[in-house]
Amino acid sequence: MKMDYLVKSASLYTLRPVSNQLHLWVFVLAYGVFFYSWLISGAIDDEVGLIGSFTIGILQIIISLFCFWSVDIKCFLMCKKEKSVLVASHVKVVPTANNGSKELVKLYKEKDGNDRIKIAFTFQKSRYWWNEEKGEFEAVKYPVNRSVSFYSSSKGFGSSQDLATATEYFGANSMTMDIPEFKELFLERATAPFFVFQVFCVLLWCLDAYWYYSVFTLFMLVAFEGILVQQQLRNMSEVRKMGNKPYPIQVYRESKWKSIISNELVAGDVVCVGRAKDEFQLVPCDMLLLKGSCIVDESMLTGESVPQMKESLETGEYDPDKIVDIEADGKLHVLFGGTKIVQHTQGSKTSQFKGHENGCLAFVLRTGFDTSQGKLLRTILFGVKRVTANNLETFLFILFLLIFAIAAAAYLWIEGSRNPERNRYKLFLECTLILTSVVPPELPIELSLAVNSSLAALAKLMVWCTEPFRIPFAGKIDICAFDKTGTLTTDALVVQGIAGLVPNGEVTDVIDAPYTTQQVLASCHALALLEDGSIIGDPLEKAALLAIDWHLSRGDSVVSKKAKVPGVKIHYRYHFQSALKRMTVIAGYVPQGTNESVCFVAVKGAPETLRPMFAKLPEDYDSTYLNLSRSGARVLALGRREIGPVTPGSLRDVSREELESRLEFVGFVVISCPLKKDSKRVISEILQSSHSVTMITGDNPLTACHVARELKFTRQKTTLILTEDKQSWYWESVHQDIQIEELSEDSSKSLIEKYDICLTGEGFSYLVTNHPKFLRKIIPHVGIFARVTPKQKEAVILMLKEMGYVTLMCGDGTNDVGALKHAHAGVAIISGAPESPKLQTKRDKEVQNGTTPVKTSGKSTRKPAAASAKAAIKLPAERPSPPMDPREVRRLKAEEMRQRLMKELEELEEASVVRLGDASIAAPFTSKLSSVECVCQIIKQGRCTLVTTLQMFKILALNALIMAYSQSVLYLEGVKFSDGQATLQGLLLAGCFLFISRSKPLKTLSSQRPLPNIFNLYTISTVILQFAVHFSCLIFLVRQAIAASPPRESEFADVEKEFEPNILNSTVYLISMALQVATIAVNYRGHPFMESLTENRPLLYALFGSLAFIFSLGLGIIPDVAQEFSIVDFEPEFRSILVRTLAADVILSFLIDRICLALCGEGRPKL
Repeated sequence: MKMDYLVKSASLYTLRPVSNQLHLWVFVLAYGVFFYSWLISGAIDDEVGLIGSFTIGILQIIISLFCFWSVDIKCFLMCKKEKSVLVASHVKVVPTANNGSKELVKLYKEKDGNDRIKIAFTFQKSRYWWNEEKGEFEAVKYPVNRSVSFYSSSKGFGSSQDLATATEYFGANSMTMDIPEFKELFLERATAPFFVFQVFCVLLWCLDAYWYYSVFTLFMLVAFEGILVQQQLRNMSEVRKMGNKPYPIQVYRESKWKSIISNELVAGDVVCVGRAKDEFQLVPCDMLLLKGSCIVDESMLTGESVPQMKESLETGEYDPDKIVDIEADGKLHVLFGGTKIVQHTQGSKTSQFKGHENGCLAFVLRTGFDTSQGKLLRTILFGVKRVTANNLETFLFILFLLIFAIAAAAYLWIEGSRNPERNRYKLFLECTLILTSVVPPELPIELSLAVNSSLAALAKLMVWCTEPFRIPFAGKIDICAFDKTGTLTTDALVVQGIAGLVPNGEVTDVIDAPYTTQQVLASCHALALLEDGSIIGDPLEKAALLAIDWHLSRGDSVVSKKAKVPGVKIHYRYHFQSALKRMTVIAGYVPQGTNESVCFVAVKGAPETLRPMFAKLPEDYDSTYLNLSRSGARVLALGRREIGPVTPGSLRDVSREELESRLEFVGFVVISCPLKKDSKRVISEILQSSHSVTMITGDNPLTACHVARELKFTRQKTTLILTEDKQSWYWESVHQDIQIEELSEDSSKSLIEKYDICLTGEGFSYLVTNHPKFLRKIIPHVGIFARVTPKQKEAVILMLKEMGYVTLMCGDGTNDVGALKHAHAGVAIISGAPESPKLQTKRDKEVQNGTTPVKTSGKSTRKPAAASAKAAIKLPAERPSPPMDPREVRRLKAEEMRQRLMKELEELEEASVVRLGDASIAAPFTSKLSSVECVCQIIKQGRCTLVTTLQMFKILALNALIMAYSQSVLYLEGVKFSDGQATLQGLLLAGCFLFISRSKPLKTLSSQRPLPNIFNLYTISTVILQFAVHFSCLIFLVRQAIAASPPRESEFADVEKEFEPNILNSTVYLISMALQVATIAVNYRGHPFMESLTENRPLLYALFGSLAFIFSLGLGIIPDVAQEFSIVDFEPEFRSILVRTLAADVILSFLIDRICLALCGEGRPKL
């Protein structure tokens, strides 16, 4: 049973004593049986005894470590499940999806004054209490969604006992993060599967007599983990600074005002708040405004740059029993924690709270990590700890490779055991090394780099991500949904004029409009005047006020700058609501020649919504606004009604419906919303990259259809809108010349093929209720959703997700929050921000295009290729003079590569730390620029992550398969490499992997889609067929080399003897080098998603030089170099066979991959 948005379930446990833990007794029994059979009964010889005891020991260590890796396994082996909460000592907490990982947390138990035991646990900084009546844990119930009378009559805490009880239940208003010690974090990393696997390999190499290399590797592992722990501690310190800084605040307790520190506030307190004295004085928690009004900057949370007006609960026309929904209309009265009050107006004086005259009264709703700011901070802290790509697929892919490794190890054991003189212990170690070679040690680092490099690149483009696991989803997007107003269109609105007052739909200049029309435009708004004289609010309302040349002054008074007409005083506002599609204001003015104020109602909103509210309509009402909407203009109907010389207070008893009836029509205000300059280009690029696009807007359907036509959202000649007339529903074209009454499943296909479709909010609701199957057929093909509410936007995205489509939603951080949160990739664009960054230097431009490496802390992650090569070659020269085993040299090369990768990962982790102000509660992705270009960048990085992962797995899979064969079959044949050969081969592999990781995405999106996952027909077929080619060439050349070699003296090869050059060793070395080069060259993807091989010059030169060198050694062109690398001089006939086979291997592998790519290597759109 789901407890809240954070916790899915909680179950009770007690820790078993160490002597009763299951995994301990299992191994005690196993050790007893084994040692009895080995040491006492003598049924097992010494070699098998050593191998067996080693195996049991490793299994015990692995199972013990699983208790660190898996909470479920820890609970099964080390804990006992309990039914009674009084007996239990711990709780296993299972979070909801994408909210962190399972944890086993301690129970808190304490007796209260009545000897009742209070039981609770804390998970991710949130407290959960045991409800004895319900017999379950429940989240803290904050005083939210209560009645108006509850808040209005609140007087804070009347006694210290009440305060103490509330403090214990709710907790303090603290958002501090406990930073663990170095050793605690290091222990966490040291028990991670990757680190344990590395240590296990080191132990194996020690047993195989590679002491020097093993100690060096272990030292490097510990050093790198220490560096990453230090970086993690720095990041934690950075995040810790994000919480609000405590400051003194006035709180009403025990019938008097007291000054306390803001982190001591408790839900239920009544406080006095006012304008922030400095930039650090933020609203300390979520509060409900009881008296007074505020203008609040919410950009730290929503990304919305326009400050919001907040009004007190007392100004609302609310029934005392009405529940205040703070997620809906109640949001108007809520001050959210982490926001900043830029201006306040004190409320009416009251004897109930004397002494608050300098500020506004507010009721504390939520505190700490349960505030809106706290939830965002929790997402940053706990949402995703270690970033990796395709975890499940990675595990399954390793299992797939493990099958081949087990087969190779089994072959080695069976064939090797045929030689009675061979050491079984050494043979077992070789088998174990084969199994460990399947998992390249650099794999986890490469996977992390794939995502972290995208995070850092997006940050350079001013796009911030709080949920990095969503980046791979961005590469799989099927449908991109966009809000219209403020997203595709600019905020620089232009008032074209007033229509509907003269015949034929003519638009007149707004300056020449009647006084009554100007009255409505001047009063029906939510603009606010700051102390510095600037006006804040909706850009549309600011444009209208500017167009009529009126001026907003103190006290919500509006006066004309030029004409000598009476000014207007705003008394009360019914703020605009998306669901109602209108705004209403009660205002007053003093007519010329009188001293008595006359009140009037001013209403503006959607023409179809206000239509029934007018007492009389012009004959061309419908045709006028419809024609204007078809031309792309935004049209709002204006209405007013005078209600006489009455006091505003007496209007509180009149319902809103009564006020909005019998209105006088005073015209349509016509506003043009120009497109942003890059909207057409971005939408065109998205469409050409095999994505579907749809517009989800609250605007008029005709206006939306016009904008959609301009941006190519719609492609057919005719767009149909689902329309209602006299309770019957039918499809009607924009120009009303086509009507279709088909709403059956059978008609959906022909409807989609012939027409573009626009669904209104009402039409969507009708289809959901009456024709759900028909809706599911057409909804992926709907190009426009118009006049939809925020809840309906959310419902559209959820339905597309349920149908299996990967969705992206792009909108602002206010009305679109629900849809942005539920989309696979939600992108919040900050309105009012610049459309592009100011690029000061050439380097900034290159970073934006994705052509230069990420720069962190003033240091570039890229080093010159020559310097990299020099450093790589320098490493073996600094080693001690005694010769090393060839495999040890190869491992040293691999270790150097991992050093480079670890360093890059450390820098990228530092660059990808998300800070408050960059992140948004609205969406996983937040763009600090208002351009929709960020959508292309996010998709581009997502595709790059997918392609990098895919090509990496192909290369690693082929290398692992070839390695399994080489370490088994060829090992038994006595094949070995010299130090020089192993050094060259290791340098080649390290260099190529390094250059692959440097590949950058292309500047434009391709029409070709990447494959969405690892397990697909293309990857499996190309890997198997390429391996077949490599395997065939390897076997063929080995047989040819054996045939050309002198016959072996004994049946079994001597695998212990020193290396000596011969035909077999030289042949296998050359084919192994060729296989590596072919694998990397053939499987490097490049275009159309990343730099091609010719553009990635370092990789191209490395591969071309390697191939030329290999063929030179094979042809004997440079005999001195061949001798240096222990390559024997081949006979002309054998040399011809060798070179032709090498060439055939490279060419055939290339052809096979390209054929597989052409047949099944392209991702296909679902629509």
